[in-house]
This record gives sequence, structure tokens and C-alpha cells, in this order.
Amino acid sequence: MTNQQLVRCGWCEGDGEYEHYHDTLWGRPVDDSQELFAKLCLDGQQAGLSWLTILRKWDAYHELFHNLDPDALVAMPNAEREALYSNPAIIRSKAKIDAIFTNARAYLKLRDRGQNFSEFLWKFVDFEPTINAYQALSEVPTETEASRQMAKALKKEGFKFVGPTICYAFMEAVGMVNDHLVDCHCYQPCKTAMETFRLSTNWK
Repeated sequence: MTNQQLVRCGWCEGDGEYEHYHDTLWGRPVDDSQELFAKLCLDGQQAGLSWLTILRKWDAYHELFHNLDPDALVAMPNAEREALYSNPAIIRSKAKIDAIFTNARAYLKLRDRGQNFSEFLWKFVDFEPTINAYQALSEVPTETEASRQMAKALKKEGFKFVGPTICYAFMEAVGMVNDHLVDCHCYQPCKTAMETFRLSTNWK
């Protein structure tokens, strides 16, 4: 079966970059704290836009924001930060750009308290991926009780652009839930990865 003939979730069909993201990253369990932080920040940039818009600026975000490393972000000179507001390679929203730096400070405060970010997030699904079995996109929710609780907790810690819908999209992307449709060619591989997933106890 060729790449074009593969059955996929309908939301990604028709764009090669979108399909590649869907096939290789979306729904695979992630437990690395910095990777989770980066994805959460990028999901926040999506607010009011399509994920494809952000995906096409993925490399620019990683380059301009020092690979979304919280330590590097808080150390960025003011002039470098100011230049981001007019850079067409990213979403030129001051509120969204500032949110990345706000989130970096919140992340570091958690770390300073001895709280691992991965553990902080995965607790909202009881440290185990939720394996759904949806047959149609219309069945997939845009938020859940778990995403509402995650959003509430993140906001309490000072994070921005982390509403329940953003949090659920994040949960889908990092494999906290399997929302690939059952006939999608990625459903079974993600299900298998989730069934064998164990959250690391070797915190970084």
C-alpha cells in the first residue's frame, strides 16, 4: 500500500506535511519534560488558528526560541525578544510570544519546587494513556474533564494559553489519549505503544 493509499484521520488528509506529522508524531506517548513543554507552547500558539499554520512554522519556532528550552528562554536578551514581535516566520502576536516566556518561568518555578513537568501533566490521565476507539471525527471531543483539570492546574501555576481545548489537543498530540480513528493506519501502532508505555522515573 502506498503512502497515498493509507487510511488516515480525515483532519490531516491532503497535505504532505500534515500527513507526515500525523503518521510519525501525533498520538505517540511522550514523557520528556522539555519536549512536553515545547509542544504545549506550540499548541498555545495555535489558538484561533489551524495546527497546520503552526506546523509550517515549527522549525522557525524552534530556531528563534532556542529549541523552546526554558532555561535558554529566560536568559534571552531583551533585544532578541523584542525582535520576535515583527518576525514574519512566526505568529506575530505579542500576547502569544510573551506567553512562551511566561510559561518558561512557570516551568522553572515548578522545577525549583522539585516538581517534574512530565509527572505534573501525566497525573491528569492517572499516568496511563487513555485508549479510545472512535469511528468518526464527529465522535472526538474538543475537551474533557481531564483537559479541564489540566488547564485549571496549569493556569494556577502561571501558564498562559492553556485553556481546556488547547490542553485536549495537546493530550491527543503527546499520546495521553489515542484519538486516531479505529480505521486509521496509525491506530494500532499507537495503541500498542500506549499499552507498553510506562512513565519514566528517571527525572531530568
